Amino acid sequence: MTATRTFPCRPEAVTAARLFVRDRLSEEPRERVEAAELMASELATNCVMHARTDFDVMVNSDGDIRIEVSDTGPGQPELLTPGSRQRTGRGLRIVEALSEGWGVTARDNGGYTVWFTLPRPQS
Repeated sequence: MTATRTFPCRPEAVTAARLFVRDRLSEEPRERVEAAELMASELATNCVMHARTDFDVMVNSDGDIRIEVSDTGPGQPELLTPGSRQRTGRGLRIVEALSEGWGVTARDNGGYTVWFTLPRPQS
């Protein structure tokens, strides 16, 4: 099942995006849902803080889980290595660590989509 929702560029939209992911993955094991929620909220935070645009969250739970967060901002997301005293810059590191795969795709209409996947447990 695939579902997409658009969120406004406001701090409270990060929580709403997290709840959207939780709702769409309600049949999944708790650990997978929590990981997906955390990663989606990190990407939504990047949209609000850096892209400063409304953003879309797409959840596809057919087969492996794939979540995409898209914005129309001008800057390209990049993997940073912040120092211990820096307060930001760890979002994509979290996505890298918790996901099976992730990436950044430029959108035709401007902006970028950051996506990640989580595999289904083997039965």
